[in-house]
Amino acid sequence: MLDINISKTAGKFLKKLSGKPAKQIKNKLLQMMENPYPQDSVKLQGYPFFRVDSGEYRIIYFVEDKTLNIKIIGKRNDDEVYKKLQRSD
Repeated sequence: MLDINISKTAGKFLKKLSGKPAKQIKNKLLQMMENPYPQDSVKLQGYPFFRVDSGEYRIIYFVEDKTLNIKIIGKRNDDEVYKKLQRSD
């Protein structure tokens, strides 16, 4: 099982969520600690990151050593996740 490290940006986003979306993301993160590259994970072009979807949210992450690093979490149906990713570089 991997350790998990959640970035400040992703942590702030998670704190704002409640109810079903928060549960879905929490469950997805727990599953990813067991298997960091689920079947629906996709490598992002031009970045060393992967993305995976959880309900209507997208999780951007990478694995380093034995740590699952969650970089960004955001809505799937807008480009805000990718804008945040570009700003964080």
